[in-house]
Amino acid sequence: MTMLAPQPVETSTQTPLGTAVPVTRHRFALSPLNRRRWQNFKANRRGYWSLWIFLTLFVVSLFAELIANDRPFMIKYDGRLYWPAFVSYSETTFGGDFETAADYRDPYLQKLIADKNGWIVWPPIRYSYDTHNLDLPTPAPSKPTWMLTEEQCREVVQKKNLGGCRDLEYNWLGTDDQGRDVVARLIYGFRISVLFGLTLTIFSSIIGVIAGGVQGYFGGWVDLIAQRLIEIWSSIPSLYLLLIISAVLPPGFFILLGILLLFSWVSLVGLVRAEFLRGRNFEYIQAARALGVSNRVIMFRHLLPNAMVATMTFLPFIVSSSVMTLTALDFLGFGLPPGSPSLGELLAQGKANVQAPWLGFTGFFAVAIMLSLLIFIGEAVRDAFDPRKTFQQR
Repeated sequence: MTMLAPQPVETSTQTPLGTAVPVTRHRFALSPLNRRRWQNFKANRRGYWSLWIFLTLFVVSLFAELIANDRPFMIKYDGRLYWPAFVSYSETTFGGDFETAADYRDPYLQKLIADKNGWIVWPPIRYSYDTHNLDLPTPAPSKPTWMLTEEQCREVVQKKNLGGCRDLEYNWLGTDDQGRDVVARLIYGFRISVLFGLTLTIFSSIIGVIAGGVQGYFGGWVDLIAQRLIEIWSSIPSLYLLLIISAVLPPGFFILLGILLLFSWVSLVGLVRAEFLRGRNFEYIQAARALGVSNRVIMFRHLLPNAMVATMTFLPFIVSSSVMTLTALDFLGFGLPPGSPSLGELLAQGKANVQAPWLGFTGFFAVAIMLSLLIFIGEAVRDAFDPRKTFQQR
């Protein structure tokens, strides 16, 4: 008698008998769990729209040179096109007398370009963050142009042969005490603050996750010695160290980033350490050890994803803390070099010039809106990774 083997049962995701063949999905497609998390994030409408508003503001600020600049975007001169926003040209390029960098706001240079049937395409705001407006209708800090009266504008209007205040180059939010446009400094300051916060958060998170993972996974003397070292290191006053280093090294973006990175990485160590201490006793971790899987593979492939769930919920708040750290240092005068665009410097301008309320209000609302958006995003991320909502039946 011939025995025939039974035909294998082909299963799919549509049958309740189980899945014999894993579901094929694109390389960058989200897993079902992450899709559920994204849906939970979108369900928090305040956080979802805050994310898009923040991303829009940040992406716009990345192109600050095309929005607020004292150099034109494009010039046509003598039949050729020039791109001053990206390339530096000397005054002799446009028929001037000197080899110095061209000042495109100079009426003499503009006349030379017009005489060759040329034209200039300016950005929406004709000021950079360090442009000093020498033709202000009122003493600096000057009011926003739309708040000025014709009497206040008369002298500048007559000097430039214009029709009235409406024909002036607008300072939409006024100027600071050095005649620099507030909107331009706000755009550049927002960009550098967010970039600083993101960079500090990324590097400090990487170091903190690695340090916490090593402590939690190995435990014992490694954990004990590392905890004592972190306690000693955290007790060092970072502001005093910053003052000492600033007296030796000139202040700058990367020097300030390095100094703050020395102390900010400990913020995630405790959280990641606790997750690794809890997860290393799971049965599948012990089984992996018994099968001879290396510690590196266990830490990064099996334990780290569990720790990242809790870590991700903290990242938006760490970004806001990093941004506020830079803002506070700039406000105190220990941050970026003098003259750099910064939200903290704008707040300091408002404190020093109480007779110019537009400076204080601009700095306050800029910081308040940015931090509010980050907090709302953080709340939505926390909801997205909440297990009670992730595994909620719908």
